[in-house]
Amino acid sequence: MMTCFACAASSKPANAASYVSVAGALRIGLVAGELSGDRLGAALIEAIRRRHPQAQFEGIAGPGMREAGCRALGEAEQLGVMGLVEVLGHLPRLWRLRRKMIRHFRRQPPDVFVGIDAPDFNLTLERSLKRAGIPTVHWVCPSVWAWRQYRLGKIRESVDLMLTLLPFEARFLEQHGVRARFVGHPLADEITADHRREALRERLGLAADRPCVAILPGSRRAEVKRLLPRFLQAARLCQAQLADLQWLLPVASEDLLPVCRVAQDELAVTLLPGQAREAMAAADVVLLASGTAALECMLLERPMVVAYRLHPLSYQLVKRLLRVPYVSLPNHLLGTRQVPEYLQDDATPEKLAAALLELLGDTGKAARQIEPFAGVHAELRRCAAQQAAQHVIDEGRQ
Repeated sequence: MMTCFACAASSKPANAASYVSVAGALRIGLVAGELSGDRLGAALIEAIRRRHPQAQFEGIAGPGMREAGCRALGEAEQLGVMGLVEVLGHLPRLWRLRRKMIRHFRRQPPDVFVGIDAPDFNLTLERSLKRAGIPTVHWVCPSVWAWRQYRLGKIRESVDLMLTLLPFEARFLEQHGVRARFVGHPLADEITADHRREALRERLGLAADRPCVAILPGSRRAEVKRLLPRFLQAARLCQAQLADLQWLLPVASEDLLPVCRVAQDELAVTLLPGQAREAMAAADVVLLASGTAALECMLLERPMVVAYRLHPLSYQLVKRLLRVPYVSLPNHLLGTRQVPEYLQDDATPEKLAAALLELLGDTGKAARQIEPFAGVHAELRRCAAQQAAQHVIDEGRQ
């Protein structure tokens, strides 16, 4: 669970899954997208309960939010669709679900509604609720600073307050007339400087004197299918140059296990169920899909090579709308190409292997890559869930 290590323990009720109306209690509507949103939602619920133990929560929730005390009106996993083309087949189901949420919250208005990530789903929902007089907060800024800037108008219409994970997001939004507050990133609160690489390697059965590479091809089936074959080809090219390499492949979810087991037919790789952070912390270098994993790798201060591939049609659309020179979060945060990133057809096994071998063979280059990471970590460590909780409470009590 994402909590700030500097804050008190959770005041979770004995029967967290229950939902009993309490007169005068703060009522909060929530919609979280995917498991990452569920983790944020669970941390937010726990932080709010420390201030308001009788607060009530309901909405679209994952297992963490349900455990923390949110009455589930839908499953967070239902919103886990990525890409522009890929989402088309899911639109009728998502529209029905959103209409259901609009009807529910307009009939039973909460004191404040919080949309967590999932902007394509949440912004339209928030706009309808805001028009009905319900205060709306959105946590996790859509990447409008990077692409699809035409969404700024919709954000202004939909959101009373945007809570951002990254400092430049709040500055960008304020410049465009959106009320925003930077609260920090929960991962920065959660990850400490003590990574215990030697102990991790021993626990994972790795040799301490042999180099290790972690492969993270993503957490969604489509991502893994597009990236894992190329990552494995790159790994074999590296293995041909450095025969003593050790390989780790964390598996994001149980349903991806059959897809990832194919790797064991091609490479002497250790599969780790759901242990992405441990794999990165134990590795000398990490090859990963662009996304939150790249930020986590940065906070762990590990050298990395970043890649990403989309459906070809989605990529052509994204390329036309992109307004920034970088894709990975480390490069955005530092404002320079600090880590190598390879996109779409540029993400060839040969280029990925060359970038990995360069970091493995040149310790000075690897050290220079991670040198500024600690400074970013310090900037992002703000007790994010506690800050977000106070803002949500303030909006709900206005």
